[in-house]
Amino acid sequence: MASCTRVNPFFEEWDTPYGIPPFEKIRVADYLPALKEGMKQQNAEVEAIVSNPEAATFENTVAALDRSGALLGKVSGVLFNLHETDRSDALDAVVEEALPLLSAHSDAISFNKALYERVAAVWNGERESLDREQQMLLKGLYESFERNGVGLDAEAQAELQEINSELSLKTQKIGNNILAESNAFREEFGFSVSAYPDEMTTTEDRELRRRYNEFYTSRGHRGNDNDNARLALEVMRLRIRRANLLGFDTPAAYELAVKMAGDAATVDAFLAPVMSAATARAREELADMQALMDEDIRAGKLPAGSTIQPWDWWYYSEKVRKARYDLDEEQVKPYFQIDNVVKGIFLAAEKLYGIKAERIDGVPVYNPEVATYKIIDSDGTLAGIFTTDYFPRESKRGGAWMNNVREQYVTPDGTDVRPIIVNVGNLHENLSVDEIQTVFHEFGHALHGLLTRCHYKGVSGTNVKRDYVEMLSQFNENWAFQPELLADYACNAQGEVIPAELVEKINNALKFNQGFMTSELCAASILDMKWHELSEIPDEAFDDPAAWIDAFEAKVCAEMGLIPEIAPRYRTTYFNHIFSSGYNAGYYGYLWAEVLDKDAFSIFEASGNVWNPELARSFKETFLQKGGSEEPMTLFESFAGRKPDQKAFLKARGL
Repeated sequence: MASCTRVNPFFEEWDTPYGIPPFEKIRVADYLPALKEGMKQQNAEVEAIVSNPEAATFENTVAALDRSGALLGKVSGVLFNLHETDRSDALDAVVEEALPLLSAHSDAISFNKALYERVAAVWNGERESLDREQQMLLKGLYESFERNGVGLDAEAQAELQEINSELSLKTQKIGNNILAESNAFREEFGFSVSAYPDEMTTTEDRELRRRYNEFYTSRGHRGNDNDNARLALEVMRLRIRRANLLGFDTPAAYELAVKMAGDAATVDAFLAPVMSAATARAREELADMQALMDEDIRAGKLPAGSTIQPWDWWYYSEKVRKARYDLDEEQVKPYFQIDNVVKGIFLAAEKLYGIKAERIDGVPVYNPEVATYKIIDSDGTLAGIFTTDYFPRESKRGGAWMNNVREQYVTPDGTDVRPIIVNVGNLHENLSVDEIQTVFHEFGHALHGLLTRCHYKGVSGTNVKRDYVEMLSQFNENWAFQPELLADYACNAQGEVIPAELVEKINNALKFNQGFMTSELCAASILDMKWHELSEIPDEAFDDPAAWIDAFEAKVCAEMGLIPEIAPRYRTTYFNHIFSSGYNAGYYGYLWAEVLDKDAFSIFEASGNVWNPELARSFKETFLQKGGSEEPMTLFESFAGRKPDQKAFLKARGL
């Protein structure tokens, strides 16, 4: 009897603290019925907009469309967050069935010409009288209809719909394969792929390092059931065809038309000098490491003629760092236990923006490792709910990211619905310098989501251009190793604060190995661009997808001038960002946004106080609160009083 009367939790108002999803009540069987009902409800909402006999206005068309799909968003916010963090075969099956349905649903809205005509009527009539946030929401919506095929004939729309459905499934499959390969790596060697840099740094056995490297760089490319080579080619062929249908020669042209950069030529021109400077510095780093390897040869530890190989870089670069800066990561880690670093991100945000974090227990969580915090803004109001999920497990995909479980928006009656944000990682209990920066980075994204003060979902928080969104996350990294902050959060198990001399060593070493770090990042960005600048995938590529991809990568790496001792940060078959996470023709955005972040931080430095309260208030109001309610370059120029300058970016990377 009880099971017969049970109500799907998604169909109820959540009587939980702050509207946190009641994870303990949600069953796998609840998702598909709720998704289908959510689509049904949004279809009815769209029909009500289209059939409204009144003339189209911003409120009855654009705002109404932005508010539509509440149930669908409620379900999706939970499902896709859990699928990335706590996946199971049952969830895989749900997502596999859901993706084509969601793709078709999205296409049906995009192809709705009557809806488009109402949006166009607002665009052509009411646009100039709207406030700036409304204009930006309208602009994004109007452009999205045109970019998503509303102007195509029925035959072309049917083809586009099939392409979108296939892409949703294939990119999901690629992501699942990468997770499976990462788990296989852990099973083979006993540590996660996120721990790869640490293990390569500390493993003396050179043959073992070679084995680590061989597996790591061949994930998704090993000829097994998780192989992504053919899938990657299929995805690219579909993306090319989609771009062509929509009037673009290449996927890069299509993707970049609505990003800050604007076109592929601008991105290529931006990346080329960065790559040149990075490889020049990497060659200097290589020479320093070879000198230490030569010492090992003379000591009889290695055979004569040994030279630095890709599996040697982390190990010997650490030797150089110890020699040059007297900095040993193992000395650093005891002061950066994860709870201390979380304290550090909260202290920095309080010092800069006046917000406070309060741990709340006894609220629903999707995994026992999740911690939940209430974030209070400087005016005493609730900024949002922030949850952390930092440790690796087999059910979680690799890397680190921020998700919105609930978007921020304002209801028609004036209620400000605050967001629920999650930061996810695959970290150690005691963090390395890179991992500390990761925690600050992802909390930068979280601040962007938590502090937003917009009215509409479509422009709130991180709903901004992809090559701008990383500015706010990377900007937050600048505070991680500020001496004043370290004195408050970095202490060991005995309660001893990190010594000043160790702080100085950390900050002196931050520019170390930047030739390598920038080369691998820039190389991955160029590889992404070259994939998406293709206008065709030839039939013969499918005769031997692995060999074709190897040849393509080799050609691209040779043309960019990447030295053979360094591989791109991600090779094609495990490049999750561009094949499964929406960064296609957009991975360059990390470097592009770093120009903005480092230039903004240089203004704090120039003031003589990196904690300058007036600048911090201006930064918060200009960037963190605005979301996508203004063009990113307009926001930057408003804050800086000028256009961006690359000098601070190059200086920060020691290039």
